[in-house]
Amino acid sequence: MYTELPFDELKVDTTKRRVAYFYDQDVGNYFYGTGHCMKPHRIRMTHSLIMNYELYKKMEIYRAKPASNMELVQFHTDEYIDFINRVTPDNIHLFEREKTIFNVGEDCPVFDGLAEYCKISCGGSIEGAQRLNNGSADIVINYAGGLHHAKKSEASGFCYTNDIVLAIIELLRYHPRVLYIDTDVHHGDGVEEAFYTNDRVMTCSFHKFGEFFPGTGYLTDTGIGKGKYHSVNIPLRDGIDDASYKSIFEPIICKIIEWYQPSAIVLQCGGDSLSGDRLGPFNLSMRGHANCVNFVRSFGLPMMVLGGGGYTIRNVARTWAFETGICNGEILSKELPYNGYYEYYAPTYELDVRSSNMNNANSKEFLDKILTQVISNLDHTKHAPSVQMNNVPNDLENFGDEDEDTPMALDTKGGSQFKRDKQIVKNNEFFDDENYNKGEKNIDIDLDFREKEAENENLETKTYNEDKNILLN
Repeated sequence: MYTELPFDELKVDTTKRRVAYFYDQDVGNYFYGTGHCMKPHRIRMTHSLIMNYELYKKMEIYRAKPASNMELVQFHTDEYIDFINRVTPDNIHLFEREKTIFNVGEDCPVFDGLAEYCKISCGGSIEGAQRLNNGSADIVINYAGGLHHAKKSEASGFCYTNDIVLAIIELLRYHPRVLYIDTDVHHGDGVEEAFYTNDRVMTCSFHKFGEFFPGTGYLTDTGIGKGKYHSVNIPLRDGIDDASYKSIFEPIICKIIEWYQPSAIVLQCGGDSLSGDRLGPFNLSMRGHANCVNFVRSFGLPMMVLGGGGYTIRNVARTWAFETGICNGEILSKELPYNGYYEYYAPTYELDVRSSNMNNANSKEFLDKILTQVISNLDHTKHAPSVQMNNVPNDLENFGDEDEDTPMALDTKGGSQFKRDKQIVKNNEFFDDENYNKGEKNIDIDLDFREKEAENENLETKTYNEDKNILLN
């Protein structure tokens, strides 16, 4: 059944797709600690490449509102989110019992701004799902997301809150079936566990198995109850290369989409499956990794692209920037544009991650056995599960914050931060035009307010004159 496909040059469908890209400039400020593998700084490096390749001209860029506690507890427990909000490096000695319960420690340390970091990550994925739901975007990108190990009330594998599960829950409000694909070198255990008994979400994870974190995701783990055969696991060995990965990835995803018929896809693009990663033993090149994004995009379904692992940060930044180009129907040039982190890419200064000469332990016989077993399991899903017709739940309320953001409120330093972020002209900016409101601070909000004051004054004058005429007559 297994046939090794040739790995040729990527051919991208140039059909225009509406892409929404989420980025928060604060995300690169957070630091897990000295010596820790996870570095959120890689997201800032990725963004710098994306901007200098001028991809911002092809897509819409958003800064999402950080997730609220109400949104986080749609999956996580109240106690766990309360702990995340309260704990800091200074007071962690007061939470000795909670540290054990919630698995916070060496792999998942408590650092400054932990709660804000989690909310930024989840906010982009949740708002991205909302944009897919309302049809304002065809593809959504959030590289700060993809934290697939976090459990309902437990941190795990550098992940504290599971933005993927929260995004899928949001997608399920509009979509009858959602497919989750995980190309991280580690098994996506947190997402699989969340939907293990559910047939409305099919999870498919390609990962290293055998004496490797988290130790789950064997071939026979297929779900239970209504979710039986809706968890697909492809356990792989060290050194898998581009051709072998493509030959196992494409036929499995084809069968899943053909038989399960999802109406939305969430793709986790963990960069630790790249060659030369500090933790991952795979041997994928940048193009081998990006082929997964290109192949899934070719189905034309609403798609969410998320980050994940990746611990050789220069390779992760290169690959995610290249895959952003793929989402926009463009193959980026190999020559790196000058950017704020140009020296990180020495000595080649190229947009490329090459495979090494390491041995591929995935024989054709081994991959054929896996493919045969997976297709046999998928045979039970040939008839896509139906979903009972229900009214679509209402969107989350804004609690009246935006309606109350009047020019008067903003002028007196009131209103929500969300509304203030939407101001084009900041409070501390001035115009150079000497003839425009000379001597005054030029803020759009102030101008609108003054115009409304003038309208009110004219209305009062008109009313006064009319009353005066009535009295005279």
